[in-house]
Amino acid sequence: MFAFVLTQVSNVTGVIGGSILFIALPWLVLEQTGSSAQSALVIALSSIPALLMAPVMGSFIDAIGRRRTAWVAEALTVLSTIAFPLIANLGVVSLTTLIILAVVHNITAPGAQSARKSLLPDVSSKAGLTLDRANSIHEAVFAAGFAIGPAVGALAIAASGAYSAFWWAGGAGALSALFAFVVRVTEKQEPASADDDKSKPLRYAVEGIKALGRFPAVAIIFAAFLSLSLVYIPTEMVVLPRFFNDIGRPEDLGTLISCMAGASVVGALSFEWLHKRLSYANILRLAMFGITAGMIPMSFLLPQWAMLSFGLLLGITWGPVIPLLNTVVQTHVPANLRGRVFSLEMAIWNASPMVSFVFVGIAVDGLGVQPVYWALAAGLTLATIAISLAPQMRALSESRRH
Repeated sequence: MFAFVLTQVSNVTGVIGGSILFIALPWLVLEQTGSSAQSALVIALSSIPALLMAPVMGSFIDAIGRRRTAWVAEALTVLSTIAFPLIANLGVVSLTTLIILAVVHNITAPGAQSARKSLLPDVSSKAGLTLDRANSIHEAVFAAGFAIGPAVGALAIAASGAYSAFWWAGGAGALSALFAFVVRVTEKQEPASADDDKSKPLRYAVEGIKALGRFPAVAIIFAAFLSLSLVYIPTEMVVLPRFFNDIGRPEDLGTLISCMAGASVVGALSFEWLHKRLSYANILRLAMFGITAGMIPMSFLLPQWAMLSFGLLLGITWGPVIPLLNTVVQTHVPANLRGRVFSLEMAIWNASPMVSFVFVGIAVDGLGVQPVYWALAAGLTLATIAISLAPQMRALSESRRH
């Protein structure tokens, strides 16, 4: 149990550090440029390394070890995080500098979380926990960290400016690396197949992508995850920051995001309970329609109490999505391939919004927050309907037998 607990402490501190930047980076760019389009450009360009490095980082996880990659990737991320205020002290901050720093940061940032997810079956088995329960706890802890991080970031920005938030993020990341370093567990290994040859790095790296074709149950969850990344995430990273920046209320933005993240803790913890009553396919449908039902009224930019209320609905229905994804991957995908598949998840989460961020940022500058928010809500509604009716849902429904 001790190894599982240490992994979760590493999980929550790492997420706190990362989620502080979730609010601090776009806020910093808005302060420097006053443009949502340029803020979106920085976020989008910084996401490119996550896309390009995902197969490489996944290869590291599967080749050199899950625990080792978890602490090394987190330690490197700390260095790139504190580089923001250090460079600012030298007086050389510009849009180009921010882009470069954000790109460097995102080279290693997704690796630690992918490694911890890949390690979870090893530490949960040692603790005597089922995968359903372990993933519920893991993602609830993740959501708790994400609830804390934006609030810390918003308070730091309001009290001392955007750069102070980067020091808080670096400190949290350092604790995460330390806790991952002291985990002790035997990592399960399986005989390598002919397609899993480490002596052929490129072929080895892309096996994570090819796995989606081999496992339709995994593929449909990744499709849902891609939809949320492309359509929903820009609302938190571009649309809402611009809205709250325009009205001068950074603390309301932090409160809203923390509220949604806090509700997702409850949703994540409900995953094991839901799985006893619903198929995986119906859990995914419930989550997608719930997220949509929360997002549509929020797109009308209601008073803060109403935004918080619908944010609670959105957060609690978001909660089961990632435990579901984790469990299906860990059940269907061989252990020696797990790191590359989870790295693909991180690539989707970090890199797929880069296309929509730019267009959303330009649209917000040209059309305003309200119509863009409406368009995103409509887009997520269509995606939800399409995913719910997809034929791969049958494979996901049957996967509860595994």
